[in-house]
Amino acid sequence: MTSLRVLVAEDEPLIAMMMEDFLDLLGHQVVGPVETAAEGAKLAGEGGIDVAICDVNLRDGPSWPVLDAIKAEGKPYIIATGGHVDAPPAAHAGAPQLAKPYTLDGLRDVLEKVMGA
Repeated sequence: MTSLRVLVAEDEPLIAMMMEDFLDLLGHQVVGPVETAAEGAKLAGEGGIDVAICDVNLRDGPSWPVLDAIKAEGKPYIIATGGHVDAPPAAHAGAPQLAKPYTLDGLRDVLEKVMGA
């Protein structure tokens, strides 16, 4: 897989740092990370992102606005979740998910799936 620009939306600093490390090991560039849906949606709307990985719950609420912006750009995305959450809105119901705790192999697998590798 070629190097990707990956938007990371995660409000837990240690988890965000781990995600950055994993993405770096896989040869990808991190955009962000961002802690809020507002920041994520702004970056997504600016373009230049290949894929996004968004935790469901961010500091200012659900990450759906980020995913809406990414989807509007025609880019794939992954919903990251740490446990039971309400079902995503219909627009995001079929999105691939990455369950916590994250692993390097799990991240690689889901990225390959969404990027069609």
